[in-house]
Amino acid sequence: MHPLHAAVDGLMRKVGRDVVMRRFGALAPAEIEEKAGPDDLVTVADRESEARLAEGLLRILPGSHVVGEEGVAADAGLLGQITSGRCWVIDPIDGTANFAAGRHPFALMVALLEEGETVAGWILDPATRRMCHAAQGGGAYIDNHRVTARASGAPRPLAALATRYLPEAVRADVVARAEGRYQPVDIPHCAGEQYPRLILGANDIALFWRAMPWDHLPGALILGEAGGRIARLDGAAYRAGEDRTGLLAAASPALWDAAARDLFG
Repeated sequence: MHPLHAAVDGLMRKVGRDVVMRRFGALAPAEIEEKAGPDDLVTVADRESEARLAEGLLRILPGSHVVGEEGVAADAGLLGQITSGRCWVIDPIDGTANFAAGRHPFALMVALLEEGETVAGWILDPATRRMCHAAQGGGAYIDNHRVTARASGAPRPLAALATRYLPEAVRADVVARAEGRYQPVDIPHCAGEQYPRLILGANDIALFWRAMPWDHLPGALILGEAGGRIARLDGAAYRAGEDRTGLLAAASPALWDAAARDLFG
């Protein structure tokens, strides 16, 4: 585990309890706003959670800085700071649309980067209190128990294919290629839930198109440390600071290789 794990774990649990769960199911209409569209929401809880997390993380690691989803929404230039120094990347509520509708799942996610390299990641489900954590080279943990990613064992690999944002031609091709080879499963609309599903044997494959760092850096590290694989659709490594779309994640390298071949040729 990362040396700062206990402090970050405690902070995230406190914010999850005192900010996020306190407002879950209790938001007034005026406390929910659209950002880029009807499915891109921000709530008063997102903003308060990010402020509280940022304040606490900067106290935990003096000299670090923060790049948060809501901070970038207000000032896109902040995203350029993600690869410099010691940087905390924050998703104050992943799955905001679920949260705003009063349904589960949603999560708080934090990654710690050093010069653009992810060295630690945390995903907290504040409703169930499940904490996923990994440190670079130190393995992956769920609720302080070391875990290894495992396949579902289903006759056809269980695939969470988030095709909504794929270009139309790519989407049609992926759907056609998946038919008969993969068993589609529901999309949780929350990366903070999708990554644990890959580790715990609930899903074998996950496809993402949008790849914002706060959505994927924590889970990518945790999945990789658990023995799974995530990469760009062409097999290139997923790195912070890249302006690219498309990510394929799998419970094992073998599952990743097969899915990349089957779905993208």
